[in-house]
Amino acid sequence: MQPFHLALPVDDLTHARAFYGELLGCREGRSAPKWIDFDFFHHQLSVHLRPEACAAAQTNPVDGDNIPVRHFGVVLPWAEWAALHTRLSESGVTFLLAPKTRFVGEPGEQGTFFLTDPAGNALEFKTFRDMTRLFAR
Repeated sequence: MQPFHLALPVDDLTHARAFYGELLGCREGRSAPKWIDFDFFHHQLSVHLRPEACAAAQTNPVDGDNIPVRHFGVVLPWAEWAALHTRLSESGVTFLLAPKTRFVGEPGEQGTFFLTDPAGNALEFKTFRDMTRLFAR
């Protein structure tokens, strides 16, 4: 799998460094006074200091929940997803959407949870019982 690159705005680099680096455990790469690169689960995430570009995402209903339309995340193996959920819960994180299993018994059955970074960017962490069903209809 090829890594993706995603750049997004943040309103405070110190808070971004604490969230992505310390809380999520993403290794920091290059940085400059206005941006930081992180190894986000083997993908390149660049956060850029642009407070005026930070805004909460609008939502759409999905399986009974209001899901932020603008969000990003990662699909993890089930055990890794569960361990991350446990670690975040124990750290006192407030989940935007608490961990749950959705689409039970359907081809896309998945575990998911959402949280926001300090700048309001929504992140989804998901897993599939069967990773070969990632794009199943």
